[in-house]
Amino acid sequence: MVPFRTRLLATEHATTFSLKRSFMKMPSKRRKEILIAATAAFLAIAVALPFVIDYVSVSRRRHVPLPPGNIATPNERSIRWNDESELTRKVLAYWAERPLGDWKSEGKIKAPRTLLARLMLGVDLAATNDYLLSQEPWGNVGSTWPGNPNGDYDFTLAGLIPILYLFGDDPDVLYPQTRDHLVEKLIPIDGGEPLRMVPRTAGLVPDTENHLLMTEGSRYLKNRWLMLHGDSSATYDNIANGLEKWLLGFIEELRSGGLYEFNSIPYEGYTLTALLNLEAFGSTEVQSAARRVLDQLNWNYAVGSLRFRRFPPFRRQYAHASDTSLMGDRHVGLTKPWISLLPERPENLKLNGNQHIAIWACWSPYRLPDRTARWILEKPTDYFIRIGHGADSSPEIYSGGPGYLLSAGGVNRGPRSLIVARPITLCLDDGADDLSGVVHLSGPGKDFRQWNNTGVWRNTAVAAGPVHLPSKWEASAESRLWKVFQREADLCVGVHSQSDLGVVHVVRSENAEQVLDSLDKSNANKETLRSAFQIPNGPRLVYDVDAPKNRWVIQRVNDQIMDRNFDAWPAMSGTTGSPVTPRDDP
Repeated sequence: MVPFRTRLLATEHATTFSLKRSFMKMPSKRRKEILIAATAAFLAIAVALPFVIDYVSVSRRRHVPLPPGNIATPNERSIRWNDESELTRKVLAYWAERPLGDWKSEGKIKAPRTLLARLMLGVDLAATNDYLLSQEPWGNVGSTWPGNPNGDYDFTLAGLIPILYLFGDDPDVLYPQTRDHLVEKLIPIDGGEPLRMVPRTAGLVPDTENHLLMTEGSRYLKNRWLMLHGDSSATYDNIANGLEKWLLGFIEELRSGGLYEFNSIPYEGYTLTALLNLEAFGSTEVQSAARRVLDQLNWNYAVGSLRFRRFPPFRRQYAHASDTSLMGDRHVGLTKPWISLLPERPENLKLNGNQHIAIWACWSPYRLPDRTARWILEKPTDYFIRIGHGADSSPEIYSGGPGYLLSAGGVNRGPRSLIVARPITLCLDDGADDLSGVVHLSGPGKDFRQWNNTGVWRNTAVAAGPVHLPSKWEASAESRLWKVFQREADLCVGVHSQSDLGVVHVVRSENAEQVLDSLDKSNANKETLRSAFQIPNGPRLVYDVDAPKNRWVIQRVNDQIMDRNFDAWPAMSGTTGSPVTPRDDP
């Protein structure tokens, strides 16, 4: 019998010959028309391809370092942290008690974490080793798409690397044959050539930063494990093969340009855990580089949250645009367990969700810098901070202090930006954990793609839509234009709301009537409020709530023209050390 491949080649040859013969039998004019059409189609594809690729890619177009700004990332560490807490023990128990499900369906997230927890707690070791020994890779690394339908295996790799490093030298926990199977079969990538592009896109679509960190971080750490355990092959030498140099360069891009997938739901959590792998197990240089990025991201979290509640703009995914939880971001899965390890920590810390991220805090040696930990717990002073995210992006803007946080909702920059603009929110120290429980404003309309919710200044917010109040809030003082709510003994919230304009102002005062009087005297004209707000005993803000999507809503403060081009804002700038909250003093 003729081999199948021989028959197939023969068929292909015959088909090609037939097409050529048919083409040559056509009139010359018809052949010319076909050639012209084919050439035009080829040229059109060649011209359009860069734009198409640029549109479908969900990674940074090019790296542009941001100016650092005037606020440095804290990095000093002197706290003696505990090794475990009630919360970390609960996280480990949560995973260890789960059944080991089907590897193909649960090998991406759940199974590796269950395996890790069981090994950490020393439970069901025989069954855990047997399970690992019986598995093979269930897919491929890189982003999943129709051309790579079995992608995402790098998620699994990022969960297996801690198992290898934590227990690979402990044969009583991870049996030698299990360790060898892990290295040789379940972590199949090695060498020095990074997979920078999405698989099967002809090398044209760059993969996302979370995939790159998980894939190439795992490749790097497998190489390093083999070198540390006696394999001197140049293939596994991260210096000789160039992988460490590439990885350090990529991590530096994340530090100097900020994350492209900033505050992403859900990808930020996977970026953080991949960085924690490198900070724990990399070379001294890689550990330091990963730690610098982690310190920066955790400091951003500290200034942009209030008692673990947070509602910033984010890039990816649009599917999460309707999320209203103030604790829905993945970062809280690490910050709560970390804070639980403080020698003096809050009581009864609980974690609802994000257990798949939290388990990294149960074993990782990384700890927060002192100042970052303090700011997550309690804001020591009033502050105003702007965080830049580069060209075609959205800034983060925060005005906060003890007991309150005004958070700008950002701005969408077109479909490809993948940025979810959110309402401007005012969080208070009242425990509200959903958007419905806090003051918020946005607009115009309900489509976040139409919003420019960057209208936050010190203790003041403006937007092109009404102010939404929690259902149980009752005004302590009220006039034709203003409502004032006494929310704490010394904190009042002034609100002006129209269908197409909202103004919120936070004041340190024990007297709501006095605050109302000062607001009425300083801002008595309804039409003037559409473009300007006079802060009682403070500056005059001039704003454009219908500002273009590439400009800050705030135009002037008194006579000072603001830098409104937030595409060029530094990584972090503002004030963190001096009180700025207005008081309504007589």
